[in-house]
Amino acid sequence: MNTSVNDGAAIATGVMDPELRAAIGRIARVPQLLVACDYDGTLAPIVEDPSTAVPLPESVAAVRALAALPQTTVAVVSGRALRDLAALSRLPSEVHLVGSHGSEFDIGFVERLSPELVAVRTQVRNALREIAAEHQGVRLERKPASVAMHTRGIDPQVAAAAIEAVLNGPATFDGVTVTQGKEVIELSVVATHKGTAVDQLRTQLAASAVLFIGDDITDENAFGNLHGPDLGIKIGPGDTQAGYRVADPLEAARALGLLLETRRHWLFGERAVPIERHSMLANGRTVALLTPEAKVSWLCHPKPDSAAIFADLVGGSPAGHFSITPERGGIPLGQRYRSGTMTVETRWSGLTVTDWLDKPAKETTPDGPVVVTGDSTLVRVLTGSGKAKVEFAPRPEFGQVAVQLQPLGDGLLVLGSNEPVALYSPGVQWEVGNDGGYETAKAVVDLSAAGGQVVLELRFGTHSLEHHRVPIHERQAAAEQPWKDWVASLRLPSTARDLVARSALTLRGLCHEATGSILAAATTSLPEELGGVRNWDYRYCWLRDAALTARALVDLGSVEEAEALLRWVDGCIERTGGHPERLHPLYTIDGYELGAEAVIDTLPGYAGSRPVRVGNLANHQLQLDVFGPIADLIAAVADARGSVRDDEWRVLENMVEAVRRRWHEPDHGIWEARLPPRHHVFSKVMCWMTVDRALHVMREHGGEDRPEWKDLRDRIGANVLEHGWHSDVEAYSVAYGDEDMDASSLWIGLSGLLPGDDPRFLSTVLRIEADLRSGPVVYRYHWDDGLPGREGGFHICTAWLIEAYLRTGRRTDAEELFAQMVLTAGPTGLLPEQYDPLAERGLGNHPQAYSHLGLIRCALLLDNMLKQ
Repeated sequence: MNTSVNDGAAIATGVMDPELRAAIGRIARVPQLLVACDYDGTLAPIVEDPSTAVPLPESVAAVRALAALPQTTVAVVSGRALRDLAALSRLPSEVHLVGSHGSEFDIGFVERLSPELVAVRTQVRNALREIAAEHQGVRLERKPASVAMHTRGIDPQVAAAAIEAVLNGPATFDGVTVTQGKEVIELSVVATHKGTAVDQLRTQLAASAVLFIGDDITDENAFGNLHGPDLGIKIGPGDTQAGYRVADPLEAARALGLLLETRRHWLFGERAVPIERHSMLANGRTVALLTPEAKVSWLCHPKPDSAAIFADLVGGSPAGHFSITPERGGIPLGQRYRSGTMTVETRWSGLTVTDWLDKPAKETTPDGPVVVTGDSTLVRVLTGSGKAKVEFAPRPEFGQVAVQLQPLGDGLLVLGSNEPVALYSPGVQWEVGNDGGYETAKAVVDLSAAGGQVVLELRFGTHSLEHHRVPIHERQAAAEQPWKDWVASLRLPSTARDLVARSALTLRGLCHEATGSILAAATTSLPEELGGVRNWDYRYCWLRDAALTARALVDLGSVEEAEALLRWVDGCIERTGGHPERLHPLYTIDGYELGAEAVIDTLPGYAGSRPVRVGNLANHQLQLDVFGPIADLIAAVADARGSVRDDEWRVLENMVEAVRRRWHEPDHGIWEARLPPRHHVFSKVMCWMTVDRALHVMREHGGEDRPEWKDLRDRIGANVLEHGWHSDVEAYSVAYGDEDMDASSLWIGLSGLLPGDDPRFLSTVLRIEADLRSGPVVYRYHWDDGLPGREGGFHICTAWLIEAYLRTGRRTDAEELFAQMVLTAGPTGLLPEQYDPLAERGLGNHPQAYSHLGLIRCALLLDNMLKQ
């Protein structure tokens, strides 16, 4: 906003102008911010003696703190000589200093003066000395590329005469640039000004936007060069090109303080809710996450790997949310899932919020069934007797698309996105306001006046605000019954029965019904280290993860998810054109190759953990282990059903063929380290398991004898048993010839390649326990994976060690570690990918299929041990 603000414009005093506050809120959230300001009259009040101009303590504190923030640069751009500016300001080295209106930078001259310019400078200095000698009180300030003449504090007539003498004399010399400010005139032999200085800083720093604050006439050059998302703040009266104005340097300091507070919250998160405390809603089409305070902080539409309409989880409030709280505030009494469902209840005294994701609603008319809601619907039912505050802030495309909210009839229309969205909210009076360029709707709902209940329906794929003829309690029952029926059909263990049921429901919620694919996790970029860069997008279908997930459900008695997944895998294989060895490790929900991995740099990340990524480069890696879990799944399905379907035979044969062609190659391994390929022990074991399970299916379910498969299995097994063993560490290590340990090497025994009592397996378990276990968790590894930072312990690795304990006869140790693992779950029973045993909090994407399938597998194994 660079509209002219004339001298008659009101100057805010005391309370900050709401428009300025909103503008600061907007610029505080840009990826790379340059904060630049003048010195005299901005950081430091104007004084009679320029040599005593010291900055306000409030300004210094704000500038220092801003300069310490990541992705934030602060510069002071002054007419003073750089040497004097540094001596007076005493600002830290993190604050860049630019002197002489841009002729001097703290990194040196913009350009070295040529002999010709030195001669002109000498001529100017001599002429100004003569003028100063003739006008009492005039002070000269010598700078490397210029000379300034100050007239502050002298007789106005003398000052005017001196200025006139300069303008008619040395100001007319060839090669001289004139800059006039408040009671100062400067003659420079370098054609630069504050505007060009700010532009050079912008370019060098790749700044997304610039905030410039100044009070002088010379600052107008900087204000005039601002554009796009930039923000200019003029101090005091006078015509200006700045978009906003404050009264004095103290109010400028307050503006910097607001910028600091807002940007710090944006960068580091506003009291980030622990990851494991989020609950998941699901309907087989998409998923959503809910905080313990009933804020919808994550929802992608129309599919789980689509862009988010609510991304508060990784971007804070500006990235979109849907919040409901009591008007009086307060912490909820609790949050829980309704038994056997994916419906969540959040309770305060006098207010209960019930949330679920519904499928497209249909009504029967004389002409047949009619779809009412178009696509998924987020249903939020408020019951009780108190008043509730509701805030609806949709931000499609991860907040990249600004939408309008139009109150209409019984709700709101969301206008401006690619797909229609409507919020059905009969009886609710909305107030729509603009928050940093985005519209937000707010309302206060009096439940007593509304008869004790208010229904909010966020309908996707439609602008219909029509009343639904089916009562809400019947719709809730209809949405919940399939979940209840499904969980009732499972063979749940007595060990951790309720938690296993919740884990099973969570895995079922990660299944995409329309395609048969299964999500690895519901989210992207939740960090493996708070504030770190280990942030990945898991909203896709990994062949390995999905097969292990479906296998856990088969073990509980449900095969439909496995059958659907295997049909999906068959489609992926078909698209390889007869080359199953070319399967990618992961695909989109629809079974196609991912686009390029990208970074959304406008989002600050969960608790300031950047970058926020979309897509996953692991898509292009070679991971030879993926075939093993698929073959193992087919064997489990065949055993459960007693037969093998044609498409499953086809998948199985393709898995073995893929292994035959490539098992001897190095690969990137299960953990997707961005390092050169190695001969990973786990990958070789999974290749062995592929052929072993295929032989099992052939033997048990009527297939023809395949002696070449038996030979292949035995060759792979002999190879990994010989070359995977590292004699120095007395264990199977991460890769052939490497000393480092890796939790995945436990599969040398878990797969059945080695029996539980084999000394080599026993030794491997002991070494992994010693190197990688820490209290309730097991780390994947401690070797250098090429990325900075550290990570938490992986729940799936903890589950593997529990199983290894059981296989090696250490039942008490297994029970103890399982009990510790269970205690790391969130209050509604969900687990993210990892756990930090020191900070005692979850890490990584959430909820994670690996974690829940590991818990299910361990509970079943412990239960079987109890029955023996």
